[in-house]
Amino acid sequence: MVVGRLTFLLLLGAIAAVIADAPHRAVAAEQAVPTPDSRIRLNTIGFLPGRLKRASIAAACTRFSVRRADSGKDVYAGTVSGPVHNADSNEDLYTADFSALKATGTYYLEIPGVGRSADFRIAPDVYNDAFYLVTRGMYLWRCGVAVSATYRGDTFAHAACHTSDGYMDFVGGGHTKRDGTGGWHDAGDYNKYVVNAGISVGSMLQAWEQFPDRLKAFRLDLPESGNGIPDYLNEVKFELDWLLKMQAPDGSVYHKLTTQNFGGFVLPEEETTDRFFTPWGSPATADFVAMLAMAARIYRPYDAPYADRCLQAAVKSYGFLQAHPENHAPDQAQFHTGGYGANDMDGRLWAAAELWQSTGESAYLKDFETRARAWQVRPARGAAAPPEAKIEPVWDWGDVANQGMFTYLLSKRPGRDAALVQQIHDSLLAAADAIVKTRDAHGYARPLGETYYWGCNGAVARQTALLQTAHQIAPNPAYIDTALDAIGHLFGRNYFGRSFVTGLGANPPLHPHDRRSGGDKVAAPWPGYLVGGGWPGAQDWKDSQDSYQTNEIAINWNTALIYALAGFVEPKGR
Repeated sequence: MVVGRLTFLLLLGAIAAVIADAPHRAVAAEQAVPTPDSRIRLNTIGFLPGRLKRASIAAACTRFSVRRADSGKDVYAGTVSGPVHNADSNEDLYTADFSALKATGTYYLEIPGVGRSADFRIAPDVYNDAFYLVTRGMYLWRCGVAVSATYRGDTFAHAACHTSDGYMDFVGGGHTKRDGTGGWHDAGDYNKYVVNAGISVGSMLQAWEQFPDRLKAFRLDLPESGNGIPDYLNEVKFELDWLLKMQAPDGSVYHKLTTQNFGGFVLPEEETTDRFFTPWGSPATADFVAMLAMAARIYRPYDAPYADRCLQAAVKSYGFLQAHPENHAPDQAQFHTGGYGANDMDGRLWAAAELWQSTGESAYLKDFETRARAWQVRPARGAAAPPEAKIEPVWDWGDVANQGMFTYLLSKRPGRDAALVQQIHDSLLAAADAIVKTRDAHGYARPLGETYYWGCNGAVARQTALLQTAHQIAPNPAYIDTALDAIGHLFGRNYFGRSFVTGLGANPPLHPHDRRSGGDKVAAPWPGYLVGGGWPGAQDWKDSQDSYQTNEIAINWNTALIYALAGFVEPKGR
């Protein structure tokens, strides 16, 4: 009996010790979870169930497994392919393909001898949160009003700013004010530029026209939510309202509204330096026509008077351009802010296309077709274009002809020239096929291949517009998978194994070149912004506030990513 009692007491003591030690063992177990190995590079947002799923591994390996994040249980295993030498990053890369795994869940890759990847999801709505945050980033860029949003426990906010926009000294009005309030701050600075608004608004409205069923009911939690206009269009309208203020009485459009020099890293309401309208430019005027003409047809079901106002503004500025056919560059000698100098020929082409699509008037059609027949595609970063090509494989704010070509090609209006339609059709598919081929040859499936320049991440995102448009006229799974690979590159399948979007994915940028992030007291950067990316090479990105060449943010890059994600959001998910 004595021995039995002693055994029982010892057993109780052991149980008590186990219970007392449980929290310590739980912490130890949590700490024992291996840190993701940065040599395993994949889309850390995740994958759609029925699409390709691949990762690049920058280390020697032979096999891989996919494990559930909650239990560590193996759910798929395979053999890697490779190695293949990736020239721009100077690496030998292996590829793990787990496309056959379609079950929803959260997973990670385990590579024997290397380590584990960051977690990722497989789900139909895998891109919903990213789309929400990146599009909400446009709201947080608003100028002239207070904004606020809470994300992961941090509140990002600024008070109403730049409420005195702006002075007329440089446009013949003396030191008097004209209302230029509103719109989006352009980039890491607080200035506002019509030309960069062109490609930005154009991309968002193009996404609306191509994916309306995905976007109409998507909630963005804006101050205007519930006003009868879809949230997505409410956000674009905030920029359009500002653009209408940039039109001069004669129909010309002021090029920009900025300080004379870039300001410091303070919150926008703390930047009180005088801001000025700059003289008109024909590129800004042409882009204005295109944007407002698009808005006229898109907003008509929701606000007919506003649509009429947009169309009237577009027609007036088009008339001004017709009376002033020269390429007119604005005088910016007194300004040292973003130049956004461009030739106006592509903008005039785009303007004619959008006015025709919105009105059906033959004069606009004739103008577009005359310009389109004569259009010469510029060399794509060193690669010669065939003389018959009508589609730019890479484009941005300075070359918006693609926007007009896409509108014309997808139009259902009668009267188009069949030969020109076929030429644009063939050029688009040739460009899309070339992008797929470039993706296939790159170790990270980067559709832009070995081309790097200032803001190239935005170009990677924008290539999805070419691929998606090509898919609409000639459905091809390779176009969709390449568009998804573009997104995957931006969210972690790259040389750094990091997401390039603040607040999203694994190990995202922490120090963007963004005056709000540098000027507030929040440790985390403002979320939902795509940074520029490696330049001049794949290895040259720096997560540093000072590296404006690689780590700045800008509306044209963010809206390209908005377009890229818009084609894959699940509308029932929000």
